[in-house]
Amino acid sequence: MSQKSVCVYCGSRNGANSAYSEAARTFGELLANEGWRLVYGAGDVGLMGEVARSAQAAGGETFGVIPVHLVKREVGKTDLTHFVITETMHERKKVMIMNADAVVVLPGGPGSLDELFEALTWRQLGLHDKPILVMNVDGYWDALHDLLQQVIGQGFAEQSLSEFITWVEDPNTAMSTLRQVLT
Repeated sequence: MSQKSVCVYCGSRNGANSAYSEAARTFGELLANEGWRLVYGAGDVGLMGEVARSAQAAGGETFGVIPVHLVKREVGKTDLTHFVITETMHERKKVMIMNADAVVVLPGGPGSLDELFEALTWRQLGLHDKPILVMNVDGYWDALHDLLQQVIGQGFAEQSLSEFITWVEDPNTAMSTLRQVLT
């Protein structure tokens, strides 16, 4: 069986709740302990840095993808197993998802939302069938969950949209879910 890869979308900041950083660190370690490769945005700041450093410390493989204009801003983490520099953000997102078997979204800001919605839209259009998990640490994504239900309820998306996202509360639940869908 080939090595699994999990794409993690998360903030380039740590956020206001220390539980977000803790979840990122724990998830990075769990991925490495499972023998799965972390695919992420190649930054060494915020939750991105937390998940990557944790995966590395546990001996995990890391695959980072960063657009040239963010190398300085997000402090491109060049000591990864694989470090890819793209020309554009769109290219970054494409390389990340195409090199992963699943997507997990931790707390984050507009960039994480952009990544999630592109992955979700591509899934809706049948461009991939990879599992998408949203890790709702301490209820961070509650409003997003409600918004997506409103989009469906108001007729702007099919009910199947809600089936494309699995909502989990913590890193351990995310890993047990991934084990079920990836093995």
